[in-house]
Amino acid sequence: MNFEQRKRLDTLGRMKANGIVVDHVSEVTDELVEVMAQLLAQLSSTAAALGRADLEEIVASPSSIFLVARLASRDDAIVGMTTLITYRIPSGPHAVIEDVVVDESARGHGVGAALVSEAVRLAREWGALHVNLTSRSSREAANRLYTRAGFVKRETNVYRLNLR
Repeated sequence: MNFEQRKRLDTLGRMKANGIVVDHVSEVTDELVEVMAQLLAQLSSTAAALGRADLEEIVASPSSIFLVARLASRDDAIVGMTTLITYRIPSGPHAVIEDVVVDESARGHGVGAALVSEAVRLAREWGALHVNLTSRSSREAANRLYTRAGFVKRETNVYRLNLR
């Protein structure tokens, strides 16, 4: 990735611990489209790959902050992502962290922690009362990460109605 391509990312908070940089995506690049297809496949076996238009819609949405993590030791390659969703309802400003995924080859190096930390920082800066996230119980490493980051498992029911 050259200097001009790097400039396209609007950096909100750069986390340089362990050579990890977390950036807020402001423009969709060919690299992003390609890497997102790989990361989504690692996140969910049922998630369809996103095209450029899909990613542009996410990046343009005023309620989502799309974050990517880059590793200096890999020539600043994108190795992880997450999306912070912010919204206001009558009970106050809320935030949700969605789709945290780190490339299998980069796990165990603090990338997930850097993504979650930056998402929490942005939610706090935005004024959210709290941050929610969900994780399958089978994702043991991810659940340990969330606990270490200060998240507490809630006694609640999560319901889903499939529309497709």
